[in-house]
Amino acid sequence: MKLAVVGGGSTYTPELIDGFARLRGELPLSEIALVDPDEHRLATVAGMARRMLARAGHPAALTTATRVEDGVAGAAAVLLQLRVGGQAARNVDETLPLECGCVGQETTGAGGLAKALRTVPVVLDIAEKVRAHAPGAWIVDFTNPVGIVTRALLDAGHRAIGLCNVAIGFQRRFAALLGVTPERIALGHVGLNHLTWERSVLLDGVDVLPRLLDGHGEDIAESVGLPVELVRHLRAVPSYYLRYFYEHDRVVAEQRTSPSRAAEVAAMESALLEMYADPAVDTKPDLLNRRGGAFYSEAAVALVASLMGDRGDVQVVNTRNDGTLPFLDDDAVIEVPAAVGAAGAVPLPVDPVEPLYRGLIAHVSAYESLALEAALDGGEDRVRDALLAHPLVGQASLAGDLAARLVDANRVFLPWSVAR
Repeated sequence: MKLAVVGGGSTYTPELIDGFARLRGELPLSEIALVDPDEHRLATVAGMARRMLARAGHPAALTTATRVEDGVAGAAAVLLQLRVGGQAARNVDETLPLECGCVGQETTGAGGLAKALRTVPVVLDIAEKVRAHAPGAWIVDFTNPVGIVTRALLDAGHRAIGLCNVAIGFQRRFAALLGVTPERIALGHVGLNHLTWERSVLLDGVDVLPRLLDGHGEDIAESVGLPVELVRHLRAVPSYYLRYFYEHDRVVAEQRTSPSRAAEVAAMESALLEMYADPAVDTKPDLLNRRGGAFYSEAAVALVASLMGDRGDVQVVNTRNDGTLPFLDDDAVIEVPAAVGAAGAVPLPVDPVEPLYRGLIAHVSAYESLALEAALDGGEDRVRDALLAHPLVGQASLAGDLAARLVDANRVFLPWSVAR
């Protein structure tokens, strides 16, 4: 089968290639197409990918294309991993909100909204090209903000599933702490993309979360950037992104005295691309592990293999709510364990969600609906409404100020905006 990667010039791509090579028995590929408008980056990353495949003895052909239409033609699955505006736009997402006293983060809060405004129209355009040139292909979205982007794709009638590496990261961490293989661990993972909690950790069907919190609470708390007292009080493990809600003011203070993550990543990308250009390098560099996206390749391979092979196994994905969480609209996109097969993902039943989590999930889901409206229909008023609905903003004067600043900073990416 042919698999296409849109955003194939990303420094993430060798992580994917490494997974495809190691897990080729699980996902047999005859062609991997890397698609990216940046010819130089594409050529550099493709050269690295070909060397990695050759080293592993993988038989797949590695092809490249700068046009989506050419790259996705005939693909059975298309992975989306793009960043509209690159690290420069991300740097604005992470620094502009700080000027207003709000957390600066690329997927949540004001920065996440800016990213959605830039990204949703581009992804929908790509998806229409997939529909035309690879009819029936599954679109797997790894592009942030995953929940909003996935909902946009589903609302437009595309065969799409959102993917994040938070759940598989927790699975691997818990398995390591317990000294067992990851396959024996199942998560009680619930929420929205980048707004999730692990309410149970099943080892061979038995919940060992209390044991993990009692014996490894400090290690777990450190990994999610929260005080161990809070994690033990919750009796659940929040994702790292919950620190932006639970410790907002402390995070803002830290961010104001530290380089942005975008600046750090830009430096890493420069170094990685230099490594990828070296014809002697044919294995994934250690530096890539610091870039983020750990276990992304394993999650992607498992998801595509289940969609293509109708395996019906359980994976954590972003998909329609359809009554799973009764306090949300059916067309909301949630991140939960689901049975994955040829027809897509069917969420497993979820135990009633505690009010402590339910309220925040509902709040952010409402924001995501407004954010999608702003991304699709434009208008500074819609941007302001989305910010007013977000729990990390939520004040009228602040929302208005941020809306104007975000629109100004992203005007080149927003066809609906006009110069004042």
